[in-house]
Amino acid sequence: MDVSPLLLSLKVAFLSTIFTFVLGILAARLTVTMRKGKGFVDGLFTLPLVLPPTMVGFFLLVIFGKNGLLGGFLKAVGVSVVFTWVGAVIASTVVAFPLMYRTARGAFEQLDENLLHAGRTLGMTEPALFLRVILPNSIPSIMAGAVLAFARALGEFGATIMLAGNIPGRTQTVSVAIYTAVQAGNWELAYKWMLIIFTISFITIIAMNAWTRRASSFGKGGSRAWR
Repeated sequence: MDVSPLLLSLKVAFLSTIFTFVLGILAARLTVTMRKGKGFVDGLFTLPLVLPPTMVGFFLLVIFGKNGLLGGFLKAVGVSVVFTWVGAVIASTVVAFPLMYRTARGAFEQLDENLLHAGRTLGMTEPALFLRVILPNSIPSIMAGAVLAFARALGEFGATIMLAGNIPGRTQTVSVAIYTAVQAGNWELAYKWMLIIFTISFITIIAMNAWTRRASSFGKGGSRAWR
């Protein structure tokens, strides 16, 4: 049994989670602090969540294709995205991003404003306030968003197959491998991949739930650290 789809899926999911973690938190903080245009920006960030994955993949193909908005420039500098594992990372990141963004935004909006006012009264700068007050008190929700983003990236299919394709050993993730196995009538292989992904996802969720409970206690301590 070729394990390359599993290794690629894990690599893509981990990298995508890192990108969505950073970008989702920054985007959530930006949206929360906006005074005008918040609805438009929020809708733009959430759009990949409601669009069909194949449509998201098509948009990415338009952008990164050889004649796309960025594809021509990338081709000129010798960088290829389409039909590469990098394309799979980009597709998974875009699809999983709204889950991280929405979770982080909800956590930031539910913070007690008195904590923020107290921090500013004590002379804390906005970056210090963000790092020492906002993030520690939002860790449980943020980690929950990271778990959702990882699970979404691990199982991404539509956008991935549009942008990265289905090249065994290069761009074939587990989700694509399951589709290929079913198309070929190899149900036994499809069941094996399904069981593997189910087990990994379930263990990840259990482990992260335990971590989140510990992080909740850490967050409460962090909110007292600056006092």
